[in-house]
Amino acid sequence: MGNRYTSKTFVLEIFAILLGLVFLVPFYYLLSNSLKPFAEILSNTSALPKVFMLDNYINAFEKLDYLKVFSNSLIITVLSNIVLIIFCSMAAYMLVRTKKRISNIIFMIFVAAMIIPFQSLMIPLIKTAGNFGLLNSIWGLVIMYLGFGSGMTIFLYHGFIKGIPVELEEAAIIDGCSRLGVFWRIVFPLLKPITVTIVILNSLWIWNDYLLPSLVLQNPEYRTIPLATFFFFGQYTKQWDLALAALVLGIIPLLIFFFSMQKHIIKGITSGSIK
Repeated sequence: MGNRYTSKTFVLEIFAILLGLVFLVPFYYLLSNSLKPFAEILSNTSALPKVFMLDNYINAFEKLDYLKVFSNSLIITVLSNIVLIIFCSMAAYMLVRTKKRISNIIFMIFVAAMIIPFQSLMIPLIKTAGNFGLLNSIWGLVIMYLGFGSGMTIFLYHGFIKGIPVELEEAAIIDGCSRLGVFWRIVFPLLKPITVTIVILNSLWIWNDYLLPSLVLQNPEYRTIPLATFFFFGQYTKQWDLALAALVLGIIPLLIFFFSMQKHIIKGITSGSIK
């Protein structure tokens, strides 16, 4: 009886489909207008292109210096994820396994840091970064992403590690494994489901981030895709045809990454529930 297809289920499905279409409307405007000439965009933004043109993508690819800005975005995103995973997973593990009051206090400080708005930290952050020579440096930006992303990353790792039986670690220690070896050989492989989720969330944030790179990376050589796309919006003119094409070029790598990693999330959640 519980598996019967009812009218309530039908209504919920229709509502979900309509809600999905609402969320897809911005993507329709983005894709359709990226294939139009500038004059056609101004005349009618809602209509489909009269002629599908790829010239916008070719011009945007060249003016963006796409391969360069893509490599910069990729390097920053990959390095930031690696640093966040290594430091935050180890920090969360020690906070969970160290049964002291100070561990709870430190964890609550990390959680509380998540609600501090970035705008309130911009000026002191840039001043401090300048004093330490972190401006105009990819590694400086990566260190800042470690600071701003550690709160959420440690929070997610912390909750997942609490579900791992301590007996597994005790057995490894009895067999002569060190504390560091226990983490990397026993605990960290079990963190794969949450690690994949963290990588996806942080990648979406870091890849699309504009404000922090715009403050740190003044050198055009280090320009990321969001920074390069911004230059299509001038003070008096806006090159909507090239800007929309550039936005699509920036989104495509993220979509490929997300759909390729999605199966790992589902597999990880499934294996975790069975375990």
